[in-house]
Amino acid sequence: MATTTASIDIAASPDRVWQLIGGFDSLPDWLPYIPTSDLCDGGRLRRLENEQGDVIIERLEAFDDQARTYSYSIVRAPFPVTGYRSTLTVHETPRQDKVRVEWSGTFTPDGISDSEAVTLFHGIYTQGLAALHQTLTPASTSV
Repeated sequence: MATTTASIDIAASPDRVWQLIGGFDSLPDWLPYIPTSDLCDGGRLRRLENEQGDVIIERLEAFDDQARTYSYSIVRAPFPVTGYRSTLTVHETPRQDKVRVEWSGTFTPDGISDSEAVTLFHGIYTQGLAALHQTLTPASTSV
């Protein structure tokens, strides 16, 4: 089994960040490479489409609004792994105007090496967190 974790510090309140990412159906609001998300099975499954039209089906495994975290597994996806489970968490920091967002996953590579699978998902998490940062950080304007 392989694992990877990516995190980013964002200058925003925990509530603001969680309001954006805490909905199981909210990926299109902050993750540009997932433009489509539809909930089904009473909100326990999400059907995602990436920019290439590939379908990804994920199951919500755990959700804790108070702790600002949820975990999900992949039911079907074009990724060369099995047993995928991931967690997205907003952590408070000593500064009230800053949070740490962490995205982690465990999975078993299928047809590729552990390092190739880790590189794949670490890249997805890192790019996703950078997109989240960009969504939450207003662009600077020149006067």
